[in-house]
Formats: sequence, C-alpha cells, structure tokens
Amino acid sequence: MSKNGYLQIHDPLKPKGQAVGIDLGTTNSLVAAVVKDQPVCVPVDEGDALFLPSVVHYAKDGGVVVGARARKLASEHATDTIASVKRFMGRSPDDAETRKLGHYKFAPGAKVVRFDVAGGTPVTPIEVSGEVLRALKRRAEAHFSTKVEQAVITVPAYFDDAQRQATKDAGRLAGLEVLRLLNEPTAAALAYGLDKGSQGTFVVYDLGGGTFDISILKLVDGVFEVKSTGGDSALGGDDFDRAIAQRVLETLGASEAPAPALVAEVLAASRKAKEALTDAASVEFSAGGQTHSVKREDFDAWVQPFVQKTGTVCRRAMKDAGVTAGELDGVILVGGATRVPAVRRYVAELFGREPLGDIDPDQVVALGAAVLANLLTTADRQDDVLLLDVIPLSLGLETMGGIVEKLIQRNSTIPTTAGQVFTTFKDGQTGLDVHVLQGERELVEDNRSLARFTLSGIPPMAAGMARVEVRFQVDADGILSVSAQEQSTGVSQSITVKPSHGLTDEEIEQMLLDSIDYAEDDIQARQVREQRVDAERVLAEADRQLGEHGSLLQEGERATIDSAIARVRELMKGEDHLKLKEAVHALDEASRPFIERVMNQAITQVVAGHSVEDY
Repeated sequence: MSKNGYLQIHDPLKPKGQAVGIDLGTTNSLVAAVVKDQPVCVPVDEGDALFLPSVVHYAKDGGVVVGARARKLASEHATDTIASVKRFMGRSPDDAETRKLGHYKFAPGAKVVRFDVAGGTPVTPIEVSGEVLRALKRRAEAHFSTKVEQAVITVPAYFDDAQRQATKDAGRLAGLEVLRLLNEPTAAALAYGLDKGSQGTFVVYDLGGGTFDISILKLVDGVFEVKSTGGDSALGGDDFDRAIAQRVLETLGASEAPAPALVAEVLAASRKAKEALTDAASVEFSAGGQTHSVKREDFDAWVQPFVQKTGTVCRRAMKDAGVTAGELDGVILVGGATRVPAVRRYVAELFGREPLGDIDPDQVVALGAAVLANLLTTADRQDDVLLLDVIPLSLGLETMGGIVEKLIQRNSTIPTTAGQVFTTFKDGQTGLDVHVLQGERELVEDNRSLARFTLSGIPPMAAGMARVEVRFQVDADGILSVSAQEQSTGVSQSITVKPSHGLTDEEIEQMLLDSIDYAEDDIQARQVREQRVDAERVLAEADRQLGEHGSLLQEGERATIDSAIARVRELMKGEDHLKLKEAVHALDEASRPFIERVMNQAITQVVAGHSVEDY
C-alpha cells in the first residue's frame, strides 16, 4: 500500500496528527517533534538538512520558493527575495530599525511594512513568515506521513504585543493551530528536561548571530517562572566575523572603502575561520587573493570587548531577579556563537560554574518547543509543566495632566489581570478616553503609545461621581486586552492591543536605562503635573461657587479670594509643586467661611417647610 493510501487515514484519537515545535528563526528555521519520548529535529530542506533558511523568493509568474533554493536566487533578485523577515515583524515602514535593514522596496502609503515584490501584489512580513511556516509544515507532514496542524512557535523573550500577534497570525496563515507562543529561553530550559523534577534557578545565555538575550528562570514543582530578561539587539556572532574581517581588510590595504564584493568574500571566509577556531589553535584561509592565518589567542583578544558586553547585561538581569551568581543552579547555552571557546570560558567565570552545552545550541530552542507541544497535546500530561513568563515593560493608562498610572508592572508574570477604577473630571462628562501606554517613565510623552479608544454613554453626573473600571488582561502568549466599564450602567468597550510597530531589544533596554537615569526628574515632573490637576479642580470649583452664590460674599471677602486665586494661577505656570500646594491650601482657607455659608443655605432650602416628624 502506498503512503498516499490507507496509511494516510488518521487515528481518530489523534485527529490533529503530529504536534510540532517550531523555531522560527531570523536566519534559519527548524521543526521538531517528540518521537518515542525524545524530541528530535526533522529534515526540512535540500539534502536532508535540518535547517531551513528563512528566505522566501517571489517569482514573476506568482511562484514562491522557500529555503536554500531561495537563498541562491537572492543575488540576482535582491528585492524579490526576502531574508531575515523576523526583524520586520510588527514594524512600520518608518521604523528606524526597518530603514536600516537593507535594500527592499516597500509599497508606498502603507502603515505596516509591505514588500513590493515580483508578481504585482505586495506582501507583509506575516505573509512571508507564513510561507516559511507552511514549508516547515509541509515537509514535516512528508516526514511523518500524517497531518501537522498544531504547533508551538518560539519567539524572543523581548518580542512585544505587535510582534507576538504577527507571529501568531503567520501561524494561522500557514494552516497551523498555534498552541502557544513560547519564549525562546524557556524553550531551551524545557529541552534540557528541567521540567522533570528539577528545582532551582537557571540562566539561559543566548548569543546568536545578531542578538544577545539573557533570561533567569526559577523552577519549583514543575512551574517555570521567568524572573527577569535582558538583551542587546546589536551584539552577536556577526561581530566576531567582522573582527577577523577587519584585520584581513587592513592586510589587503582596503580597510577604508572596500568594494562590497570584497567585503562579502572576506566576511564569508572570516565566518569559516571563526568556526574552525572552535577546535583548532590556528587556521589558514584565502581571501582577496591572499592567504591569511589567525591564531585562536589573537581571535580571543579581538572578540573580548564584545564578550564582556554580555556580562553587563547579565549582571543587570541578575540584579532584577534578585539573585547572585552563587545562587544559580545551572547555566544553559543557546545560539551558535556560544560554541566559541572564549565565550564558554567567560560564561563559566561570570556565573562561577561550567555551562550546560551538551545539546546543540542551534537546535535546543526547537527541541524545547517540541517538548511543550507534546505536553499540550497529550491528555494525561497537560498539567505536567506550567510556564510563567514575564512582560518586559510596564503597562498603564494616561490620567489627567499627562501622567501615567501603571496597572501592570514590568517583570510581572503572565498570564495576569489588573484593574483600577477611574472617574470623570468635569460635570456632565459622558465619555472617557482610554490611552494605553507601555514604559517605565512617569509622563505620557516619555512612554510608548499602544492604543486609544473612547468609552461613550456615561450618564451625565457631577465630576467625580461616575465610576469606570479599566481592566488589563495579558494572556499566556503575552498579548494584551483592555476593557473599560461604567459600573452604574454596565456600558463597556474593549480592545485587543495590536500596535502598528514593535520595539527592538535595544529600544527596550534604552527605555529601562532612561527610567533609571531620569527617575528623580520624572518624580518631580509627576508631582508638578498632579498638583496642577488638583489646582485646576479647585479653581473650577471656586469659579462655579463664586458665580452661583456671589451674593453670600461679605465685604472684602471677594478681594481676598481673588488674590488667592491669582496666586494659584501664577504658580501653576512654574515648576515648584510645594509652593503650588501651599497656594491651593491658602485658597481653601480663604474660601472656607464663604463655602460654609453656601452649604448652610443649601441645607436651609432642603429642610424648609418640613417638620421634625417628616424625617
């Protein structure tokens, strides 16, 4: 019987076929599955290669080519062959990171990246990633001779809401049910079997070709909790290649303005030399028509500054997690650049222990994703492990005066929910603008805007009487939903936050550094804004009472109150919140006798014509 015949009839107990884990990588992608209780990567490209280059070529006839064959077409069809699409996920054409990522043509007028490729129809990063995932799905189905409809897909720990949602959408486009988006560091921990009875705190040190990520995980009774994350989006193995290439170009006398073709040749040779130095004490290679030699000790010295930069990020992550190197129970290596002996030595010195490196660092993420996919689709194992990841930046709302009220703090474990009750600022206010923000600073303009919506239909009431509960919910995939409900009427509005562009690791790191550098200034600015809002409220109330009940003022009283009002208005223009607070208090004191007469009059009018027995 052919494999296209009865063998394709699926077991009714497993209607979804084989569940897989997918490492959707910037350079290469892998697919893995648990076979006979062991996670294994399966061949997905030419020559039974385990790695599928994350490259997609769009032909003029509408055809699509994925993988190694697409990469070969890149030199002749540069703008029609999309590589490293992961870097464009969730970004806009105007994003600074987008503009520096190469030679592609973008469709004009689009708010999100759309590649103008052959065939006439622009494609989004989601569609390009969908083609990579579809190729992985198709080749996994051929390998297992069964359907593949469920997958766990890995993402960097620093991927934000837009990038995570884009990855999820790409999976659906490829015909996959995305069981979970799994942070890459947590996937690595699962690959090492740390879910099987291990206890303790572990570090995942991930040094790839272009980025560095560090995560600290705590494992207790099968529960993974991410304690902190950190990273540098401009640091990786590519820097090691360039360190060798720079010396070669100097030898060739072409270090200032070398021809692009020569640079490409030297970089390719330097990459091979770097890989050879993993096992050899020295290596010879040809580039630019000359033979060059590199000793490992020289190479180690050249890359030392880059390696030491990872230490700064690691120490900050340990501080955030509240742990010291001596309290760690293990260090896991991820990424091809961790094969470099100098990196392994530095990691051992930094954390005071030899790192775990017996699983291929290029495969470990895919293998861990396969472990989780198997757990989630095996009925009696779904509760074996619980993953608690964290959000990288705080989430909050804009309040009066342009101040940010944080509802969910940075490094909170997910899934999580938080709510807070807000009220109206003006009499008769029937709507409330909800502005969702991300970041660590105190003022709106210093944070990132995620979304806006308006809750309409609030009953007209006096200022401060309406009660609106705003609730944030972050799901297991790190995607945020926001809802607002007026409590007396039940009128509500909600939104799933899908910002038009994402943040790089570097931008997130800079936001965290700014929150520390400007902490005192931010608190001062917040206090000024808060006091101005309070002053505006008091002034509005004073104007209203004077307008409605001016006849109750006594001789000379109006001048005293007007003087106090003028003093408040003058100080509102300045930056001294303490003096403004004193002026507001002085206005309250000056107005007290007048306000007491207003209240007495109101009480007299209410009780007029009634006897004690009426009450």
